[in-house]
Amino acid sequence: MQFLMFYTPSSSRPAGPPSQEYMDDMNRLIEASVKSGELLATGGLTPLKDGARVSQATGKVTVTDGPFIESTEIIGGFALFELPSVEAAIESSKSFLKVAGDGQVTIRPLMDQTLVCAGEPAVATHSGR
Repeated sequence: MQFLMFYTPSSSRPAGPPSQEYMDDMNRLIEASVKSGELLATGGLTPLKDGARVSQATGKVTVTDGPFIESTEIIGGFALFELPSVEAAIESSKSFLKVAGDGQVTIRPLMDQTLVCAGEPAVATHSGR
């Protein structure tokens, strides 16, 4: 099963770039997850001010430049995993939080590609396995 995981750092986390020790620990975790074949993609997200929101209502498209929300629960990063179960995803999240520190990980299973659309498989959910 594929899982998309979102990391939301604690609002008490210090602002600014992470320490070299943090980056080294995180890089080791990522490298091990990639080598195991479980981690398919990962990345950190830039601040909301650098983004945009595109919405549609009754056929009218609106683009709002960031920052477009005020929240203490702003997604800081994501990871896409191929894991055997939700329980494995929970264990992976625990390992991540040991390195990342205070915050939370939201785990969302991806829909089976046969449920996404009829006919052609959905490219976005195809892992090539």
